[in-house]
Amino acid sequence: MRLMHTLIGTGRRRWITLAILGLLVLATGYLMWVDHEPGRFDPVVRAEARAEREGHQLVTGYVTTVALIEVMDTLLHKRGGYLNNDIMPPWVILDNMPSWEVGVIFQARDLARTLRNDFSRSQTQSAEDPALAIADPQFSFDYGSWWLPSTEGEYRKGIRQLEDYLDRLGSPGGPARFFDRADNLREYLAVVEKRLGNMGQQLSASVGDRRRNTDLTGDRVARPASDLGREVRVKTPFLQIDNVFYEARGTTWALIHFLRALDHDFAAVLEDKNAEASLDQIIRELEASQRPLWSPMVLNGSGFGTFANHSLVMANYIARANAAVIDLRRLLEQG
Repeated sequence: MRLMHTLIGTGRRRWITLAILGLLVLATGYLMWVDHEPGRFDPVVRAEARAEREGHQLVTGYVTTVALIEVMDTLLHKRGGYLNNDIMPPWVILDNMPSWEVGVIFQARDLARTLRNDFSRSQTQSAEDPALAIADPQFSFDYGSWWLPSTEGEYRKGIRQLEDYLDRLGSPGGPARFFDRADNLREYLAVVEKRLGNMGQQLSASVGDRRRNTDLTGDRVARPASDLGREVRVKTPFLQIDNVFYEARGTTWALIHFLRALDHDFAAVLEDKNAEASLDQIIRELEASQRPLWSPMVLNGSGFGTFANHSLVMANYIARANAAVIDLRRLLEQG
């Protein structure tokens, strides 16, 4: 009798162990499936399809607005949905895709704000579009809120406001406006320049380095709020290196779509300044940063060491794209 109970107990433990191992395998497979960056799409093709479906005219600004809508929609409906505010296992242990989402969100916020303050207004004294005035702060909502209200809910409200603006923009005689002026494009590129510069600095800091403090270079009488000294040490914490890398991937992924859309909507301005090739080169540098990462993890070797440093490779592409953005801004101003 005792032997029978022992055998039954052993069999139960074996089945429980097998069930746990099976769940772990399924959870691991699911997390690997979710941890996947969405593919790129052609914003012009998406805009043409939407215009045909909705009976809209493909007017100036239509492609840019569609690109922002589609990027935010992809953010919410990619594999596994929106992950940044998930607090339950196993999703909570993911950090690569949530970091990727942060990069996309920051770029979407920048474009939404420029759309509200510059692209849709002819002068500083003109009235802002009411739908864009709502969409802008909706996309600035906390990207980690999971309840009351949820981030997804707030972003969907922003998307609906963009669709309202798009409907009025594409309807014949609609009241919405979009101005493809060179100074408007320069304003947006100025924001892109700062974002890329910041991202490049964070990536380069994957290896610790001491740098000269250039905060006040060019102004002898300026005084900082706090003196950091003549040299500063910059170093990304080891556990944040992969997060910064994937944030950069999200940044460049979103920016590729936005710049392709602007290339279409600002075609006349770019042609007038003979700047089509400059914008195309920026997009190519950003596309190079989207090449697949074949390593199972983000390596952090020294610059000239035995192992690769993926952050420095990414920083190189972003720095080259940023330099091209600076040149394009000057060309739009002086060309």
